[in-house]
Amino acid sequence: MAPIAASRQHFDEIPTVVGIFSAFGLVFSVSLFAWICCQRKSSKSNKTPPYKFVHVLKGVDIYPENLNSKKKFGADDKSEAKNKSAMPKNSLHLDLEKKDLNGNFPKTTSKMQSSPNPENVSPKHFSERKKDSVSPDSLKSITSLSSEEKQDKLGTLFFSLEYNFEKKAFVVNIKEARGLPAMDEQSMTSDPYIKMTILPEKKHKVKTRVLRKTLDPAFDETFTFYGIPYSQIQDLTLHFMILSFDRFSRDDVIGEVLIPLAGIELSEGRMLMDREIIKRNVRKSSGRGELLISLCYQSTTNTLTVVVLKARHLPKSDVSGLSDPYVKVNLYHAKKRISKKKTHVKKCTPNAVFNELFVFDIPCEGLDDISIEFLVLDSDRGSRNEVIGRLTLGSSAEGTGGEHWKEICEYPRRQIAKWHMLCDG
Repeated sequence: MAPIAASRQHFDEIPTVVGIFSAFGLVFSVSLFAWICCQRKSSKSNKTPPYKFVHVLKGVDIYPENLNSKKKFGADDKSEAKNKSAMPKNSLHLDLEKKDLNGNFPKTTSKMQSSPNPENVSPKHFSERKKDSVSPDSLKSITSLSSEEKQDKLGTLFFSLEYNFEKKAFVVNIKEARGLPAMDEQSMTSDPYIKMTILPEKKHKVKTRVLRKTLDPAFDETFTFYGIPYSQIQDLTLHFMILSFDRFSRDDVIGEVLIPLAGIELSEGRMLMDREIIKRNVRKSSGRGELLISLCYQSTTNTLTVVVLKARHLPKSDVSGLSDPYVKVNLYHAKKRISKKKTHVKKCTPNAVFNELFVFDIPCEGLDDISIEFLVLDSDRGSRNEVIGRLTLGSSAEGTGGEHWKEICEYPRRQIAKWHMLCDG
């Protein structure tokens, strides 16, 4: 019986020992977990991101893609010390931490080290002294020339050309544009896109997507034109129009690139090309062309019959070739438009034949307060139509417009036709 009692006492002591060890284990695990959490927090607080976003610095946008080879913000002190030691004395360094509340940097004055021996003076010091001796007038001329050169430079367009003989297709890849000017004065950026037209027929018109707020847009868009024989490639010309999208008004034209394909061999494969963007060459001739109009006033029904017959000698709207004209007719009563009509579009011709008749109801007796406006426009599928010329007929009109109006008032029910010179729109 004695051994059995001793063993019972031994088994009774085991739960207490297990409870003590489990309590110590729980305290140790909780303390270890708390220590690990504290270490993670401290490591996170000590870590710095590879760069910081600095949106606007005195009108200059700084983004991470511009910091490839430059000093990254938030680097450790050792790297800063190495960079400072490696930098030359005459180099310009802006410390973002030292700017004041207005975002300005303190002015730094560079002092030249005076050396007793004139032979030890570097040629840089002599060049700096020569720069100091330049007159202010010459400095003004230099700065004006540099600003004019910057304004003349409109960037570079990169693209590739290829011909697929199996599919008989002409392939154009618009890769990117670099160094575009800022068309938005507030944000100092642009929203560029490109319109491309194959001349001279202007049958193929395409455009890229709009890329927001960038001066170096990377489009990388491929356009394939089927049904163009390789023998006709030499007769074609590519016209690239670089524009900046404007939501509230007409899109701003940045420039254009004209590529004649004569002499370009595409039989060997894809050709990578780049061209400087130039200013748009708008060929505004002295004359806007002429328009043949026939009018007839019916006093009994109080209606005015207008026939748009022909247009001749219409100018080219731009270097993209012949215009696609159509005529828009607006009827005004007391300087308020009360009706409007338009003709069909005539493709690629400076001498269009319309022969379209319109009948307008006159809201008052007589034609004293009535006038008609004719707008000849160039149809453009990719953008807003441009006004080629304008013509106004009425009692207050000058020249042939006023004479034509008097004749139809004096001779009602008679169809009278006359040629009229178009004026600038």
